[in-house]
Amino acid sequence: MRVLVGRNVKRLRVALALSQEQLAEAAGLSQQYISGLERGQRNPTIVTLWELSRPLKVEPAALLTP
Repeated sequence: MRVLVGRNVKRLRVALALSQEQLAEAAGLSQQYISGLERGQRNPTIVTLWELSRPLKVEPAALLTP
């Protein structure tokens, strides 16, 4: 699940031409957190998924969809 979320975050971030730093700032997270998340090394909470979904312009469930 961590790898799936990480892949989705990276795919959506790149599609919107956002850097990790830009996404982190917009979501209120650190760049290091985004990096770890995209590598499948972080366990995001439901709140974190919601915070990430806003700048990525998707519903939170899209981050969990294969």
